[in-house]
Amino acid sequence: MLRVLLVTDTDKPIGDLRQALARLGYEMLPEAATPAALPKVVERERPDVVIIDTESPSRDTLEQLAVMNKAAPRPVLMFSSDADQQFIRAAVGAGVTAYLVEGLAAERLAPILEVALARFAHEEQLRQRLQKVESELADRKVIDRAKRLLMERRQMTEQEAYAALRKRAMDHGMKVAEVARQLVSMADLLG
Repeated sequence: MLRVLLVTDTDKPIGDLRQALARLGYEMLPEAATPAALPKVVERERPDVVIIDTESPSRDTLEQLAVMNKAAPRPVLMFSSDADQQFIRAAVGAGVTAYLVEGLAAERLAPILEVALARFAHEEQLRQRLQKVESELADRKVIDRAKRLLMERRQMTEQEAYAALRKRAMDHGMKVAEVARQLVSMADLLG
């Protein structure tokens, strides 16, 4: 059962939205947090999805959303009465998964939530793949730098330098990139 956190910065009641989501079988978290409390509430309650009801996303709301998204990314649906393209872009940039302009019928809630969850999962996979590729690239760069250091200071060939890094890594139960980082750090320290 999905745990849903409703957040509002409007004066209009969110009871209808809460009841519609509860009827669809979602677990509604007890607190309808204000945007300012969003990061703390998300950390404490650990919702599966956050739904924000707003007239127009304020800068404070978007800032808090960005903070939350950095610390604990979650799918975020934003219901708004503002169809301004700048606001939509700003909201998506802050981590909104789905931005919906007023006029939401209760029967459309479940499919919209499912699409937002699927989109978030897909984006999360892409983020993880990007992190992995960036990490592998950083490892390759540091290994290349360590090989160059060994080649310059010990007059080794590239193959000999890599073999030396690999042997040290195996002897100490480390990854080649970790050994390379140590070597580069020591070289930087010693000048």
